[in-house]
Amino acid sequence: MYRRCGEAFHILRGVEIPNNPYPASRGRLPAWVTGYRRDWFAQDALAGLVVAFMLVPQCLAYAVLAGLPAQVGLYASILPLIAYAVFGSSMTMAVGPHAIIALMTAAAIGPLAAPGSTEYTTLAVTLALLTGAALMVFGVLRLGFLSQLLSQPVISGFVSGSAALIAVGQVGPLLGIVPSGHTAIAVASSIVAQIGSFNPATLALGAIALPLFWSARGALERWLARAGVPAQAAKIFARAVPLLALVLATAVVAGLDLDVVEQVAVVGSVPGGLPVLRLELPAAGRVAQLLIPALAIGLIGFVGNVSIGQSLARRRMERIDANAELRALGAVNLASAISGGFPVAGSLSRSALNFAAGARTPLAGVVCAVLMTLVLVSSTGTLERVPRTVLAATIIVAVIGLIDFATLRRSWNYDRADALAWLGTAIGVLGMGVEAGISIGIGLSLTALLWRSSRPHIAVIGRVPGTEHFRNVSRHAVEVDPAILALRLDENLHFGNVLPVDEQLRAEMARHPMAHHLLLELSSVNHIDVTALDMLEGLNRYALAQGWQMHLSEVRGPVLDKLRGTALLAEVTHASGGTPFLSTYHAFVQLGSRDADAPAPTPD
Repeated sequence: MYRRCGEAFHILRGVEIPNNPYPASRGRLPAWVTGYRRDWFAQDALAGLVVAFMLVPQCLAYAVLAGLPAQVGLYASILPLIAYAVFGSSMTMAVGPHAIIALMTAAAIGPLAAPGSTEYTTLAVTLALLTGAALMVFGVLRLGFLSQLLSQPVISGFVSGSAALIAVGQVGPLLGIVPSGHTAIAVASSIVAQIGSFNPATLALGAIALPLFWSARGALERWLARAGVPAQAAKIFARAVPLLALVLATAVVAGLDLDVVEQVAVVGSVPGGLPVLRLELPAAGRVAQLLIPALAIGLIGFVGNVSIGQSLARRRMERIDANAELRALGAVNLASAISGGFPVAGSLSRSALNFAAGARTPLAGVVCAVLMTLVLVSSTGTLERVPRTVLAATIIVAVIGLIDFATLRRSWNYDRADALAWLGTAIGVLGMGVEAGISIGIGLSLTALLWRSSRPHIAVIGRVPGTEHFRNVSRHAVEVDPAILALRLDENLHFGNVLPVDEQLRAEMARHPMAHHLLLELSSVNHIDVTALDMLEGLNRYALAQGWQMHLSEVRGPVLDKLRGTALLAEVTHASGGTPFLSTYHAFVQLGSRDADAPAPTPD
């Protein structure tokens, strides 16, 4: 897929995608615009409408979750969608307010200002600005590989722990209680301490909304389909249920004056009209306070965007470009900051819905943005008496689906280290907070990587009879030459694993006293750093002192290029014509022939 936008658009990889419906861009327009077909518009418009039904209650709820006025969620649901349509590489990604990002926003700004205050809102805008600027810079520097910084179990554990923390925190508003604390234990303790003061009317509204929202996750659509309702109509109605429930609950509150008579908490004043577009540069002190949280939010949002985008793109044989996603998510957050919003990212639930509703291009997001604009300019008066308990129910239903025990079970059965990383990250979020949880996750991910790399697999290999193939002597019936100890190194060699590698190689030499040729097969080695080079040179000196000769075989081209000119290569290749052996088979033939031709030692 080719993309351009203004001066910044360029061919990303130069690889055509099979059955790609979007030709290369022409001029300064995105590729999907220049290749757009009229018959796609109805599908895009329908998808935009369906996603808007879900987005209205979610954007209000996630703004409240972030500690911001409800209208800020609407501000963050217009320009960001248009920005992604211009810069994004996914055809079906739905960006906007996000539960996990909202929680991270609250955790970052909560210690600095009172939620709901003007200063708090300004800090949220600053956080979006810093997040967008950082992601844009990373995109220009082509740092898309950062999406691989976190392993899937760590991402799943972080999202699951954050979702559970959000769900626990929303039990309070569901009951009409204002909880306190930043950890699951603190929040739960606060709710239990206040349980006697719950608001019956608030709980009644929430208890009605919760199952309605839950049914809209898919069960209602299936029931309607069984009843004979056309598939598209069933989909639209099911996705409209949260919005209809929100409107109905608001009407009940307004009709019975429950916010006055029963003290049911409501959203409050929601200013109408479009946001004022402005860009205020933050003070240096604020940058220092918010830079690390901005980077954490950007990393989580970017990893999620790439994961969601790739999952959906594979179904249509399309491709997601990680560097383009960095720039797109940067532009999305800059657009949110300019319009007075808070940090945003791609939403799994809304993106999946957008895909299922038949969206063909990002025009679906533009349609959704237009509908959100209409809500903002014409319906804010009706939003003032939206009960917060219904928004809490919206959040609980949305985040429960993010708790991913399936990844934990699969990791436990396949690799306990990954399972422990999942558990450590989730427990860190629940017990210590969001920032501590993501720090623990990154630490565990890197620790597991280093631990595995520091214990490389080294196999003694022999020839499969009648072939030129060599396999592990512990796994296959192979032929060996007692004079040759052939070892296959199945890991890159670097400072983190040189000691165990050196120890294991010397131990294997001690276990094979009849051998006097040490052959290292390096077909799996893609890199040898300076520390490892020193280790190999020391090993060669040790081998010579023991009456052995060290040889290399099947050295990869890039590794061989780096070894040229080193003392190691000159010392170990004299028996093979100045270069490592092309294959292990050739090494066995030449070394065996050389030993056969050598004169027998004469007695003294």
